[in-house]
Amino acid sequence: MTDQIIWTAITPVENIPPREGRAVNAGSQEIAIFNIGGRYLTIENKCPHKGGPLCDGIVSGTSVVCPLHARRFDLETGMAVRATEPACVATYPTKVEGGVIYVDLAGARKAYEDAAA
Repeated sequence: MTDQIIWTAITPVENIPPREGRAVNAGSQEIAIFNIGGRYLTIENKCPHKGGPLCDGIVSGTSVVCPLHARRFDLETGMAVRATEPACVATYPTKVEGGVIYVDLAGARKAYEDAAA
């Protein structure tokens, strides 16, 4: 096993409007990329509660609200915000080079895994 980062070109930045998210199929994964004031954050696109598409949620600050059941997730950590039960979604390292968004698809992290390490 290696900790090597492998950046995958995903999409030009102009495809992700400010304060919105977009779903992207990348290999066997569906991710959601959000544009937070020119900063791009990537999470898995499926709410752990009922599988809602997080890319379609309302963005507020650095969180997104699931469009199905209003559960809110922090886009930086993947943790549920003010939830009565612990839940989180994976986050992915993301960078921009030459106007293209790159994601390390193998670098998915879940906050509860970090806490256990």
